[in-house]
Order: sequence, then structure tokens, then C-alpha cells
Amino acid sequence: MKDMDNIPAMMRAIGQAAKEAAAELSYATADHKEAALMAAADVIWENRAEIIEANLKDMEFGRGKGLSNAMMDRLMLNEDRIRAMQDGLRAVAQQSDPVGETIAEWDMPSGLHIKRVRTPLGVVGVIYESRPNVTADAGALCLKAGNAVILRGGSESFHSSQAIHACLVGGLKAAGLPEAAIQLVPTRDREAVSEMLTATDYIDVIVPRGGKGLVGLVQREARVPVFAHLEGIVHIYIDKAADPVKTLNVVLNAKTRRTGICGAAECLLIHEDVADTIGQGVIRALLDKGVTVDADMALQKVDGTTPATEAAWGQEFLDMEIAAKTVASVEDAMAHIRTYGSNHTDCIMTEDQATADLFLNRLDSAILMHNASTQFADGGEFGMGAEIGIATGKMHARGPVGAEQLTSFKYIVTGDGTVRH
Repeated sequence: MKDMDNIPAMMRAIGQAAKEAAAELSYATADHKEAALMAAADVIWENRAEIIEANLKDMEFGRGKGLSNAMMDRLMLNEDRIRAMQDGLRAVAQQSDPVGETIAEWDMPSGLHIKRVRTPLGVVGVIYESRPNVTADAGALCLKAGNAVILRGGSESFHSSQAIHACLVGGLKAAGLPEAAIQLVPTRDREAVSEMLTATDYIDVIVPRGGKGLVGLVQREARVPVFAHLEGIVHIYIDKAADPVKTLNVVLNAKTRRTGICGAAECLLIHEDVADTIGQGVIRALLDKGVTVDADMALQKVDGTTPATEAAWGQEFLDMEIAAKTVASVEDAMAHIRTYGSNHTDCIMTEDQATADLFLNRLDSAILMHNASTQFADGGEFGMGAEIGIATGKMHARGPVGAEQLTSFKYIVTGDGTVRH
């Protein structure tokens, strides 16, 4: 089936197999899907040495490509991360099955009984970069929602993704579900991506997960509907009524816990009334942690900062670097976020509930936070077990995309010989 010399033929074969698997998955029982994911979790742990060995090849490839430290961190797998992957599979397995769930039901005067029920999307195509754990997360969530999935991982994570995918297939086999329910594109060739983007006969939705370049390419070229996971240009606004201790802890965690994830803070907006107190304290703490702070004129009085250029605003650093700017009010902060943000995740630090409410109600990011680290912008932390991405658009799915967001719905209409007059 997988003729590497003929990418279009190979992708058509993968698409056809996925469509056939999706038809079978649409009526697979909750028990079968749970069994497949629990078995896959066991196989991943049993094969952790092989996964780590495959990951070492990818790490070597990444070093050869000159990936940044933050990108290498996204790529790296160890036993702790494999255990987290296993835990994620089990968490998704144990969630209630969204397929067939009644969203709403009502009776009409005509005598009709109408139900709106969740139904799978069909075949999901996931195109992602670097992080090999997406292979497990996306495969699990699509399966839970009754969808077949075609995974196209990044060239950097090629070997890791193959090793993880083999474990997912092991789970499908153990539960008697079609192996084509979770397929991994077996080539680094970019032609495979182009084929996926135009595969309207086979793929029902594309989920791109990666940098601006990848998402932009997908949005420009896709003929298949897209759930866009845009870059995370994440802001934290430090209000004049912010608590200094909470703010210091949240900002340090939001920037430095893991710099390479999409929920990492990338820009601080500091109310001018606290720029010389809380603001300076936070900036000094970031500098002490080794973070480069690109500061506006008012904040450059802090020794060690770097003068910010216009390019610093709206930048996703994904590294130990952050932009910092003073603002005159919460309205100024919101105006800056509307201009430079990506509608991903934004946070306010304040003890003034009225100001917090203004920020939370008037901004339209997919995730808005109050006095909490933006590193929580994650489907697992939202109780979804895992996520396939953070959707920053407004159609259908928004924010963390879990199993429930990977369903559509249909109407079931029941009568008793009922006719329309």
C-alpha cells in the first residue's frame, strides 16, 4: 500500500483505509474504545526503552538541524514524559464516551420528538511539529470520539512518532478495532502534507499544530476545513491592584517552567503605577533566572534589560526571552493584546474584581485567566485527559480540543405517523 515513490497514490490508500475504519468506528462501543486505549497505554510503557532509543535518533537529527534548546526540550522523551503519555491515554480512556450523547431534546406541538446527539466527525488529519507526545494525544482523542485519524508528525520527531504509533496500533489490535483507525504518514516528504490538505474525498477536518509557518501554510492551501492552532502570543497584564507575591510566582512559572510550550508567557504588560515596584521586582527575578527581557523605555532603567524593538511585540519566543511594556490602564493593556495577540491565552494579575471582570469579559482570547499561570493552558489541566491542540479560531471548536470537541452532531426526529399540515 505504502509506495514511497508515489506519494499521491500512497496518501489515497491511507485516506481510503481511514474512511473505511471511520465507518466501523462510528458504531464501536465505548467499551471497545476504552479497551484499545488502556491496552495502548500498557504497550507504551512496556516499550519505553524502544521509544527512548527512537527518540535519541530524533534528538541527534534535531541537533544536526540546529534546533534551539527550547525546541530540543519539546522533542525530548524520557521515562517521566512517557509515563505522562501513558497517564494521558488512560485518562482519555476513562472519560465518558461523547458519541451518542444527547445534547438537547424537546417535543414539538406537531407531535415530533427531536434529539440533538453527538456523532463523530469522520476522518481527522493532524499535522504537527516536534512534540512526539502529540502522536499519542491525537490518536487517543480521535479514537475516543469515534474518528479515524491520519497523523503527519514533524520531520524532527519521525522515529519517536513511529515508535509511539506502533504502540497505539497494538492497542487497536488487542481490542479488535481496525488498525487503520490510527495511521501515521510513513514519510518526511512534504508532498504528503499537500495531499492531506486537498483530500476532500477522505478527510473531514485538518488540525494543524505547530508554528506560524505551518499553520499559515495549512490555512492558505487547505481545501479541507481547518481547526487552527495558532501561535501562543501569551500576555500577562500586571494591574495596579496586583498582589506582588502572587504576581512574582505566576510570572516566573508562566515564563520559565517550560519555555517551548504554547502557553508560555511571551509579553508582560505592567501598569505604570506599579512599574517601579512590582514591575521592577518581577523583571529582576526574570533576569536572575536567565531570561532576556526586551523592555520598553520606561523599564530600561532596570539593569540588564535589552531595549525592545517593534518586533518584540507580537513575538512568540518559545525560549528564555520575554517582552515587557508599561501601560496606563487595563484598557491600554487590552488594546495592546488586541493588536499583537493571537487569541490564544491571556492573563490578568489583580485583586480588583471589577478590573478582572472588565478584562475577562471584553477580551476574546480562547482562554482568559485571572491570577493563574498561563502554563495551565492545556487540555490535560482542563480535565480533558489530553488535547489535540488549542484552537484559536471561533468556528466549532475553541480552546483546548478534547474528545468532545472532535464530534459534530445530528438530529434524531421521532414521530408516530406524523404528517405536516
